[in-house]
Amino acid sequence: MQPHLLSVPAQRGSSEAAPAVRPVRFAGLRLVHAALRRDLARVPTALRLLQPGDEAAADALQRHWDFLTAMLTCHHEQQDVRLWPLLRRFAPELRLLVNWLEDDHHNLDHSFTRTTTLMRVATRDPASAWPVAYAVEELAARLETHLRIEEEQVLPLMTQLLAPQSRVGTLGELLDLLRLADGPGAPDALAWLLEGVAPEQIDALIADCDDLTARQWPHWQAVYARVASQLWGPVPAVD
Repeated sequence: MQPHLLSVPAQRGSSEAAPAVRPVRFAGLRLVHAALRRDLARVPTALRLLQPGDEAAADALQRHWDFLTAMLTCHHEQQDVRLWPLLRRFAPELRLLVNWLEDDHHNLDHSFTRTTTLMRVATRDPASAWPVAYAVEELAARLETHLRIEEEQVLPLMTQLLAPQSRVGTLGELLDLLRLADGPGAPDALAWLLEGVAPEQIDALIADCDDLTARQWPHWQAVYARVASQLWGPVPAVD
């Protein structure tokens, strides 16, 4: 996991006490990608560490997997409904690629559904956890190809097409969509997304959210840290 995820500090002068943080375009999309990579890398280890009779750990891992897949579904819906139509209209040269990405969303959703079935077996019977862990690793590699295509071929063009003040792909847009959708709650999603992000970058991202989110963020972060520590151990601080 990258220790300074999304942190883009400017050069510090001799009189500056702390680094400045430049805005990160499409932070909502980038955060989802980073969080998916992070968790798909550590779920296999958690599966292999499951012990017979440890129902609390098994239940926690299953709940987190269900949350992770729900976030992936919301991410895909955000792109299919909001982003791809824009690219088809204003970047027609990308239509074939966008069509492939949308089709691949459906394929990935089916793959995650199948893996969810395997996860339910593994969390009920830890003896079967090792092959399921390998299945998760294969799924992570499959998803990585998709994410890299979006980051290397789509996001650069979005930077040219969309004005800097556009909300498309931002963290604020993602939180709004989560509130409207029948999916994960914004508090859980925000804390999950910002795990591993440098504190100065978190401050900048939270400052762009609504006042309620800004007020509640310390509580949400603390609750998430307690829950995450039960799954992965203490969440390391980012300097």
